[in-house]
Amino acid sequence: SATIVMPKTTPDIKVEAVKGFGANVVLYGDNYSEAQEKCNELIKTSGMTFVHPFDDDLVIEGQGTIANEILSELDRVTHIFVPVGGGGMLAGIAQVVKELKPRVKVIAVEPVDSNAMQASIKANKRVELNHVGIFADGVAVKKVGEKTFAIARELVDDFITVTIDEICAGIKSIFEDTRSVVEPAGALGVA
Repeated sequence: SATIVMPKTTPDIKVEAVKGFGANVVLYGDNYSEAQEKCNELIKTSGMTFVHPFDDDLVIEGQGTIANEILSELDRVTHIFVPVGGGGMLAGIAQVVKELKPRVKVIAVEPVDSNAMQASIKANKRVELNHVGIFADGVAVKKVGEKTFAIARELVDDFITVTIDEICAGIKSIFEDTRSVVEPAGALGVA
């Protein structure tokens, strides 16, 4: 059994997808940090094992498989633009890319109102944002992970932000090219 704690602002389609896999869903707070607080309470009272959504070695390794797919299909890739929330996907992709093709640039992309990784890199320590925007709810994280920050600081080539308008343009471009409708967090790299 699994209980997944998600922010109340999570789109219904995501909530229903998680329920479709048989998980119990608890909705709490407006962002990842608030949901994490509720998760911590549930762990204390239930005795369940916590699996971190981004600051976990196995999660980071799993996310790194994305880089394997990119590198195996795109021989001449020069840059990989990675959406960033807590940094798990960024850390996994950066580790694999820098091991296999170190000349490929790994670029972290965050919304301007949810740029915890960029702010942390600039401060040279993990910082907690006072507020995160929820338009790109999949990356609405106030504070990046310890492990993910350490990896990003060492291996990521650049950190950029995009506006909501740029994210919307990315969603539109993806739809025009593939007829796929992606969530805002999924359009960050294109934005």
